Amino acid sequence: MLFLLMQLDGDRYAVDIAQVAEVLPLVTLKAVPLAPLGLAGIVDYGGAPVPVIDLSQLLANRPANRRMNTRLVIAHYTVGERKHLLGLIAERATETMRRDPADFQDSGIKSASPPHFGPVALDSAGSVHWIDVNRLLPESLAASLFQQAVSE
Repeated sequence: MLFLLMQLDGDRYAVDIAQVAEVLPLVTLKAVPLAPLGLAGIVDYGGAPVPVIDLSQLLANRPANRRMNTRLVIAHYTVGERKHLLGLIAERATETMRRDPADFQDSGIKSASPPHFGPVALDSAGSVHWIDVNRLLPESLAASLFQQAVSE
């Protein structure tokens, strides 16, 4: 299975490439007044507004570093049976990794609230946390981004 790798403060995260629509250079976003924590803004993606989440803000409680290797990942996000696009600002999202899903094991750590991390794979560089995009957002944030879809 192919994964997009990201790094944040020395930790590695992987997203199944099937959940990724496109990886783009980081662009200027349209700010959203009174945005909930983690929402960095919106981006025009093919004529449609797409909400963008700052993974660093969500996972490390700090804004992402704006570097050459910081990317805008356009991901597929599902609410119920409705599919949406969700932008993710991801640091060091410039590599892929091919791993057998069986290489990932349950860490034994359970979180009562999102973001929920999936299983972990270990290798010579350390651990890699598998992130399921659909389990990434706290319910309140998902509801504010996709109000119509959640209420239907």
